[in-house]
Amino acid sequence: MAAYILRRLWQMVPTILGVLLLVFLLFKYFGGDPAEILGGLNATPEQIAAIRQQLGLDQPVWVQLGIYLKGVVTFDWGRSWATNEAVSKLFASRLPATLTVMLPILILDLVLALPIAMWVASRRGSLADRTIMVITTLALSISFLVYVIVGQYLFGFQLGWFPVQGWSDSVWTNLAIYTPLPVLLAVMVGVAPQTRLYRSFFLDELGHDYVRTARAKGLTENTVLFKHVLRNAMIPILTNVGLSLPGVFVGSFLIEVFFSIPGLGREILLAVNRSDYPVIQATAVYLAVLTMAINLIVDVLFKLVDPRVVLK
Repeated sequence: MAAYILRRLWQMVPTILGVLLLVFLLFKYFGGDPAEILGGLNATPEQIAAIRQQLGLDQPVWVQLGIYLKGVVTFDWGRSWATNEAVSKLFASRLPATLTVMLPILILDLVLALPIAMWVASRRGSLADRTIMVITTLALSISFLVYVIVGQYLFGFQLGWFPVQGWSDSVWTNLAIYTPLPVLLAVMVGVAPQTRLYRSFFLDELGHDYVRTARAKGLTENTVLFKHVLRNAMIPILTNVGLSLPGVFVGSFLIEVFFSIPGLGREILLAVNRSDYPVIQATAVYLAVLTMAINLIVDVLFKLVDPRVVLK
């Protein structure tokens, strides 16, 4: 196991270097002139030249690349062009709000979708199965924006159950007051596709010979489902969870904008609108590293879930 993890970490190095090089080249040659963006429309050529010298943009490309890689290694991404705040400090201060919203969504999606999918899969073709499939299909057909508009109007303005906007410095206050509505709406959107997908995983396992053998031996249906079917279905389920994590992270960006949550997602969208390159570059690299780390963790979990899995 340790040798496999070390080998995978070593294999991640060239991938990360490729991502860094790609990000640098994209922002260098396709992102516009940072000096002109910072200087604004009324900047004189002398002011733009001074800004280019201050940012090191007047240096040769390889020198700029070296400065960029040095900043990555030292986690020094410079300062935001819009707020003059250190990018590392910006990420550290905004990330807790994003995690406060994202983690409950991830946990509730998995906790709700798994038992529902297993329950309807064990009753394939029944009225309950067909009803759940119709509901999930309808839920998939509605845009998330519709959920947000209707949810804010109904639960926020009409019923007054939840505040539509707001945030505090207390995690527990945020969890109890400000995050229930966005989490509820996000879970309503996320549970439907997860339930349908997990149901297909369980149905595939229920059709195997080992299930018929277990039932022929007199095992109870709960034992067959939870001890055998669930365990064998966990590998594709873990794969799906690992693939969906970056998507949930990006999806939380929209939630933060709609509900004015001061998280990392809203800051990144503002950075895109303001062409705040240091923030965008850091985000692109961090998302790439996060995706590779999640893939490694999922591969290790395969071995823990099913000892028959051989890591090579």
